[in-house]
Amino acid sequence: MVDFNSTTFTNPSTFFLMGIPGLEDLHIWISIPFCSMYIVALLGNIFILFIIKTETALHEPMFYFLSMLAITDLTLSTSTLPKMLGIFWFSDHEISFHACLTQMFFIHAFSGVESGLLVAMALDRYVAICNPLRHSSILTNSVVAHVGMVALLRGLVLMTPHPFLVRRWPYCQSNVVPHTYCEHMAVVKLACADISINSLYSLAVIILIVGTDVTCISLSYVQILRTVFNLPSNDARLKTLSTCGSHVCVILTFYIPALFSFLTHRFSKHIPLHTHTLLANIYLLVPPMLNPIIYGVRTRHIRECVLQLFMTKIN
Repeated sequence: MVDFNSTTFTNPSTFFLMGIPGLEDLHIWISIPFCSMYIVALLGNIFILFIIKTETALHEPMFYFLSMLAITDLTLSTSTLPKMLGIFWFSDHEISFHACLTQMFFIHAFSGVESGLLVAMALDRYVAICNPLRHSSILTNSVVAHVGMVALLRGLVLMTPHPFLVRRWPYCQSNVVPHTYCEHMAVVKLACADISINSLYSLAVIILIVGTDVTCISLSYVQILRTVFNLPSNDARLKTLSTCGSHVCVILTFYIPALFSFLTHRFSKHIPLHTHTLLANIYLLVPPMLNPIIYGVRTRHIRECVLQLFMTKIN
């Protein structure tokens, strides 16, 4: 077991990830659902990528965005879960300073990318439902590629300063991070310096990304709902509402825990550490697990392609 006593150093070569503070005795039990979610996320997203690549009928804007989302989910979950399971199973708490900064960059950058892709998918649904006759002319392959590139570059560019800001501070009190991964504010709070620039920049990025993206998603679904309620068929309304409801649940599962994690680090000192850490893991674990199910299994085109693939192999 790692000794978590504070040490005195200036430039740490390693950090120690505590895991879930206060629940160390339950790490093995907590690892069971975490590992299960990771396996489902891996298999589900790889399967989605395979189906979209092999079936030409799925070479459409919605499925291109879905494949981008699957790659992002694989990156997010893989950047955290293997190390997290190492902590839970083998008490492997140590992580090098540069590995910690790398993990931090991937987590925050691809969280921003995922947020942008959720906006893209909401806008795709808006065009498909509200303006179906112009869907193919508006969302061409070129437009889809540009939208995906913008989502990627925005996440990478806005999150690149985080590890550089963390790297510049001296760490002279403790190298113990009370978290399961190198979350930005959890690490930077260990610095022996005024970290207000980190906090302000991080908060500005959150407001910019989440504020813009949630507004765009909300406006898209408001227009979608207006169109749905004007549909003549009750069955069509229920079917579209069911699909949109599932999508909204995935979106809320991503944004609510993410905002809780980001904001409580800055404004609340009364949330128990284990509660904060568990919720901070939800938005990195649950959406990658749910996205293949909600966007994949419940999508008729993918179900039909999967059935056709299996029937072909059987015959």
